[in-house]
Amino acid sequence: MNILALNSGSSSLKFGLFQADVLSCKMVFSGEIESIGDDKGKFLLRDSLENTLLSEAVAVANHNEAIIRIEKLFAEGQLPMPDAIGHRIVHGGPKLRNHCLIDKDVLHELEAAVVFAPLHTPASLSVIRFCREHFPELPQAACFDTTFHNDLPEVSRVLPIARELQLEGIQRYGFHGLSCESVLRQLEPNMPKRLIVAHLGNGASVTAIEDAKSVDTSMGLTPAGGLMMGTRSGDLDPGVLLYLLKEKKIDADTLEDLLNHQSGLLGISGLSSDMRVLHEAAASKKEAKLAIKMFCYFVRKEIAGMIAAMEGIDMLVFTGGIGENDAVVRDEICSGLSWIGILLDETSNDAHSNPIHKLTSSCALLVLASQEDMQIALHTHELCSQENR
Repeated sequence: MNILALNSGSSSLKFGLFQADVLSCKMVFSGEIESIGDDKGKFLLRDSLENTLLSEAVAVANHNEAIIRIEKLFAEGQLPMPDAIGHRIVHGGPKLRNHCLIDKDVLHELEAAVVFAPLHTPASLSVIRFCREHFPELPQAACFDTTFHNDLPEVSRVLPIARELQLEGIQRYGFHGLSCESVLRQLEPNMPKRLIVAHLGNGASVTAIEDAKSVDTSMGLTPAGGLMMGTRSGDLDPGVLLYLLKEKKIDADTLEDLLNHQSGLLGISGLSSDMRVLHEAAASKKEAKLAIKMFCYFVRKEIAGMIAAMEGIDMLVFTGGIGENDAVVRDEICSGLSWIGILLDETSNDAHSNPIHKLTSSCALLVLASQEDMQIALHTHELCSQENR
């Protein structure tokens, strides 16, 4: 099967075409449309060896136009037509917990779950509806970031709130599950018993994995929780929210915008949510330097907490855009964990050459690509195969 994997961000659309069967899944091409809604957008297309096939400036108004741009590649015969489409869905709410084929009932539940991931789900829904209209004959799958965390133990899943609210589905869901799955797949068959995955990008989380199962993760009810991120605050004292609501008279929409769009690296630096921009500015702007330092500090504390949760660590994996590409951030994080024996090899780290730990390190340190799109393709193939049996 040729499977088109679509990964919708709030202002981007990643995509890939994969050839999948029972035994293997191979990428045919991958790409991304960046800065959707901006007149300075970019369209990238790469082959299976990561060679750039196309790089052009484009002005794409919305996600539907982005799909039309991808559709042209098929219409012009540059690429084989897909047999199925898989979508990354950040949050399916309390009722959609497992990967599934999309029908009207699933769409209805996704619409009801928008409140759980307002940064991501509206774009995903727009893409799903558009694809159902333009590719009505193709099966489409919803692949959830929360599924990997379905079996979190009670001690980490249950939030310390009233029992009545717990029964309504207010709990820790956890995210970046597809990324964690892709890390586990890349580690097979040499799976460590106690693994921590630091998915660091514009969205960031730390997950503790024991015997290949998620046992704790930094994000909670929504992807706004946990670490400070590009524009998201992460965890805050609830009193801050009460103060803003009661004393500053901020309404819910303004509060949501503040926490999701104006906080994190952007809020601290007053400059940018892009770590690359902050590195360039750090020498002359103390706020940029502080934003980087705080990000690394929060990640380090979260990793230490996950080590405590598992009573030890055998491997730490960095993934995501920052985790994979930013040697300075990895060094800053690990330098504060030397007390527990985690020792980074600076030469290997700077060269992004695995492993990046010293021989005397108490645990292994690796940098692995987040292959979410391939996980989407694998799940979509499995769902379509089950449907056809």
